[in-house]
Amino acid sequence: MNLNRRTLLQSSAALAALSVTGLPAHAAIDELVIAYNVNLPSWDPTVGPSAVNPTIQGLYQSVFDQFILQQPDLKPAPGLLTEWGWNEDRTKVSMTVREGVTWHDGSPFTAEDVAWSLTRAADPATGNPINFVWSTLANIKADGNTVTADVKQFDPTIFKWMYFLTGYVLPKAYFEKVGAEGFEAAPIGTGPYMVEKYERNAFVRLKANANYWGGKPDFDTVTIKFVTDAAARVAEVESGNSHVTLEMPYEEYDRLKGTLNGIAAPISDIGMIFLNDIEVMTDPNVRKAAAWAIDKQTIIDRLLSGYGVKIDTLQTPEYEAYDPSITVPYDEAAAIAALAASGYSPDNPVKFKIQTTKGFKPKDYEMVQAIVGLWRKIGIEAEIEVYEIAKHYELRAADQLAPAAFYNWGNSVGDPTTSTGFAMFGPSPHSVWDGEDLINMIGPLWGEADEAKRIAGWKAVDRYIAENALVIPLLQYVQPILSAPGVTVTPHASGALLPHLMKRA
Repeated sequence: MNLNRRTLLQSSAALAALSVTGLPAHAAIDELVIAYNVNLPSWDPTVGPSAVNPTIQGLYQSVFDQFILQQPDLKPAPGLLTEWGWNEDRTKVSMTVREGVTWHDGSPFTAEDVAWSLTRAADPATGNPINFVWSTLANIKADGNTVTADVKQFDPTIFKWMYFLTGYVLPKAYFEKVGAEGFEAAPIGTGPYMVEKYERNAFVRLKANANYWGGKPDFDTVTIKFVTDAAARVAEVESGNSHVTLEMPYEEYDRLKGTLNGIAAPISDIGMIFLNDIEVMTDPNVRKAAAWAIDKQTIIDRLLSGYGVKIDTLQTPEYEAYDPSITVPYDEAAAIAALAASGYSPDNPVKFKIQTTKGFKPKDYEMVQAIVGLWRKIGIEAEIEVYEIAKHYELRAADQLAPAAFYNWGNSVGDPTTSTGFAMFGPSPHSVWDGEDLINMIGPLWGEADEAKRIAGWKAVDRYIAENALVIPLLQYVQPILSAPGVTVTPHASGALLPHLMKRA
C-alpha cells in the first residue's frame, strides 16, 4: 500500500463507515495505528530542540537504540552497552559493546559506532543541545568490543544520560556517507522498527525489524498519526480509526475506559510554570503571591479528575532528591499581602503575560485559565498566549520566554541535575532564571563525587527556590492511555509510548 496523506484519510473514513454499519471495529489487527499527540520535526535524535522534547522520545526509541536500555520502571538495563562504569579513581570510563547487532541496512553495528556517536555528541558544532554533558568525556576510543574514554570533568550522571535525552547511537559509516540531509531523508538505526514512509506533519509508517537484538515486535506494521488535537485523538480511538492513543482529557478517559482498554499511571513528567527574571518577576513579592495564590489540589481534583500528584519542588516522590518537608502553601491572604507590599491590588493589578500550550497535555490550557482566574482575585492580571510546544523550546533556548510560561518537564532518570539543575541553572540553555545566587549554589553540585553530599546539596537548592518562588511547580502527571481490545499496552514511566512494548491481546 502506497500510504500518503490522502490514502490515510480515505482509510480512516472507510474504518469509520465500517463502525457505523455495525461491522467489528476491533477485529484482528494487521496494522497497528497510533494517534500520537505531537509532530516529529526531525529524525536526528541528537540535535536541535526536538532532541530535548521528552514527548518525542517514544518515536525515536522505536527506530534508534540508546547506549543503555531503560526499562518501563525507569531502571537501567544492558542495551547496546552490556557493561559500563568508571575506574577506581574515576578518571576513566569503560564500556562493553553488544556483539551481533546489525543496522537497519544490514551492516554490522560496532564499537566504532559507539565511540563516534559519543564524540559527535560532545562536539558543539553538531548542535547537540546538551553537548556540555557529553564533552565531560574526552579521548574516546574503540578497541574490539570495548570503548574507553578519559574523564575530563567528573559528571556523576554521565551514564544516566546514556538512557536519557540525546543518548542515542547513530551509524558512523552510513551517516558519513549520506550526510545530515541524507540521514534525515532515510534514517536508520538498530531499533525495533524501521522507517518505511514519513510525511511531515501527517504520519510515519514503521516496519518491524525482524533482526532486532531484543526480539521482533508483535506488530509487523505500525502507523503513527500525528494528531495534536486532544478531541481528535479521542475520536480516533472511539471510531476505531486508531488502536492506541494517549494524553486525552481525563473525563474522556473515564468515559471510554470501560469499552476500551485504559491505563492511567504516574509518569516522570511534571507540570510547572517557568518564571523568567524579567519585568515584574524581579519583584519577589509578585513571584511569591503568584505561587501562594494557586490551589493546586483543587485544580487537580476538578480539572484533572484527581489524576495528578501535587508537588512543591521540581522533584516527584520517585526522584532521588525528593524532600516532602519542602512545601509551598496555598494562602490567598498571604498572596494579597505580598502584592500590597509592592503596591498592587485587585484595583491596581500587576500585569504580565503567561504562555502555554493547548491540548499538548490534558487540560494544559484549562489549568492555566484556572490559575489566571485565581491570580485575578488577588491582584494579578495575566494575559494568556497560546503557542505550539516547538515555539516554547525556541523561546526558552533564546531566553525569550514571557515572565511566566507553563511547561511539562520530563526527567525520566529521576536525578536532581536533570530536573532542578537544568531548569534553574542560568547558564543552561534550558533555564530562564539567571540569578547569580542560584548559579553559585548549583555550580559546585555538578561534579560532586560524594553522593550523599550531592543529594543534600540539591535539596538545599530546592528549598531556596521554594522560599524565593523562583519557579512554580504544580503537579506530577498521570498519563492516560486508551487502546483497542486487541492491544495490550505496557506503559513506560518515562511517558514514552513504545509500540514495541505493545502486544496482541
